[in-house]
Amino acid sequence: MSLRKLFGPSLRMKLWRRRLSVAAPRVSIRRHLPWPLRLLLVTVVLGLAGAIALATYDLGRSLAGRGSGVSGVGADDVRQLREQLAQASAERDRYAGSVDAAGSQLQIERSAQTQLAAQVKNLVTENARLKEDLAFFESLLPASTGAQGITIRRLTTEMIAPNQLKYRLLVMQGGKGDREFAGNLQLAVSVVRDGKSAMIIFPDSKSGESDKFKLGFRHYQRLEGMLSLPEGVTLQAVQARILEKGQLRAQQSAKP
Repeated sequence: MSLRKLFGPSLRMKLWRRRLSVAAPRVSIRRHLPWPLRLLLVTVVLGLAGAIALATYDLGRSLAGRGSGVSGVGADDVRQLREQLAQASAERDRYAGSVDAAGSQLQIERSAQTQLAAQVKNLVTENARLKEDLAFFESLLPASTGAQGITIRRLTTEMIAPNQLKYRLLVMQGGKGDREFAGNLQLAVSVVRDGKSAMIIFPDSKSGESDKFKLGFRHYQRLEGMLSLPEGVTLQAVQARILEKGQLRAQQSAKP
């Protein structure tokens, strides 16, 4: 019995199926789209791709530009800050110089103020002396038509230390002053020593200070000086005497 008879139709069926599976062409199912729709779809896809590419390019340029811009702005800022620092330093130095100059000017003004205060004090003292002289001349005017004579004006005394007595006085000659007066001043100081009254005469003949008390003038002479008193005495009064050739011409007393 042959093989064809043994297997019969089943073998033929298998061979036929194998032939079909090997030789038969592959079949694919495709949907058919109209060509205008396909063109529109392709255009949209290309537009999106171009837009994406352009956006990517712009983004890259923007990032690159920002990076370079940031570094450039930072350099400008540093340069501006350096310029501002230099300007601030210059202003500081200028203000420091102004402060030093103002300090020097203030020191000069203080020194000038001190000098002015000393000058004012001297002027006040001189003004007092001029007032005394003015009082003397005022008193001298009516005397110029009156009797001849020597008078004492404005005798003042002051204790400036426990044993230091300061005196001042004006001596004038009445009349027209036709002659030169020559004489001397004598001061009699009344004190209390150990509970007892005493009289001290200046100048002392033994002290050698007679020249300080000499007078020589035609119209007037101003006298002032210091007297040293013994320790432990209390001043009571001072009497000024004008002597001419040993004769008393005028006297006046004052209390401290």
